[in-house]
Amino acid sequence: MAQTETLKRTPFYDLHVAAGAKMVPFAGYEMPVQYPEGITAEHHVVRKGVGLFDVTHMGEFEITGKDALAFASYVTVNDPNALAVGQVQYSCFLHETGGIVDDCLVHRMADRVMIVVNASNCAKDWKHINRFAGKFDVTLTNRSDETALLALQGPRAQEVLQPLAPGVNLDAIGFYWFTTGKVAGVDCIIARTGYTGEDGFELYHAPADALKVWHALVNPKSPVKLVGLGARDSLRLEMAYPLYGNDIDDETTPFEAGTGWTVKMKKGDFMGRKSLEAQLAKGLTRKLVGFKLLERGFPRHTYPVFVGGKPFGEVRSGIVSPSLGDAIGTAYLPVAVAKPGTRFEVEIRGKRLPAEVVPTPFWTKGSRR
Repeated sequence: MAQTETLKRTPFYDLHVAAGAKMVPFAGYEMPVQYPEGITAEHHVVRKGVGLFDVTHMGEFEITGKDALAFASYVTVNDPNALAVGQVQYSCFLHETGGIVDDCLVHRMADRVMIVVNASNCAKDWKHINRFAGKFDVTLTNRSDETALLALQGPRAQEVLQPLAPGVNLDAIGFYWFTTGKVAGVDCIIARTGYTGEDGFELYHAPADALKVWHALVNPKSPVKLVGLGARDSLRLEMAYPLYGNDIDDETTPFEAGTGWTVKMKKGDFMGRKSLEAQLAKGLTRKLVGFKLLERGFPRHTYPVFVGGKPFGEVRSGIVSPSLGDAIGTAYLPVAVAKPGTRFEVEIRGKRLPAEVVPTPFWTKGSRR
């Protein structure tokens, strides 16, 4: 009980409870992991219709000042200077070692930069970037507690949202772009990024307006269904989107994790650059791959992996895919064998099951079950 009392609650907490959600501790919050229909049903709702996620627990940092872009460029691996106003960029923060502090989304606004970070790393990220603020003419503001965030995801997302935002042309918002406007009369940042592989929008707004936005989306006349963190995980893994703490962490680099495309070495200096240069010069020893089990099983996070009969790390993420019916997951393998068709083994309950490296993403719209 003492632990529950210390957890934060989003503005939507009472609505989750009223909807029968199973609430669990997550990143310092009480969050819904699933609703009564279950994770698999919620997963299919997003693939075939439209679902709503409460992701208010995510962190939002604001960077202002004449060096805002230069600062963002130094603390992230991608190049914010390449962004147009209204554009979003996937990136990450690095340690001096080249290990990943966190992955993030960088939003370029007309007068500032907004960086959205993972809930579990919010305090860590805030401390990390503040180490470098003194070198730049910037002001950093943590807007996390001042921001409510809903993610509307699924092929029907635009159909649902457009009538609620009559002054906003959602067609004009491209993938990884955003705008500002009113949703149900509430001022919002409306972004089109997503973490499911489906179309969708993120609605950033003031916590005081949270219930108004929620009820405009969730009501008896709306096709929107509620979706918890469980289905969010299965949806993102089908797309092979990395999850911090599983697929990427302090000990992995972007090149090992398959996100080296985000690293812009030509932009100039940035935190972790020298370590990445050294890694490239020496050569990678491992890479993150996607795999599927060739026998019945559930490849859970931390299950041991064996390559050529010898232990080599562990399963980083794993599920039985609701869309495909296959047991899929991710793991780091030696570079020499980190390619589709390679066979290795995953130990599940004392038994080693055969697995095969497969291309990612695991799921595409053409592979719908």
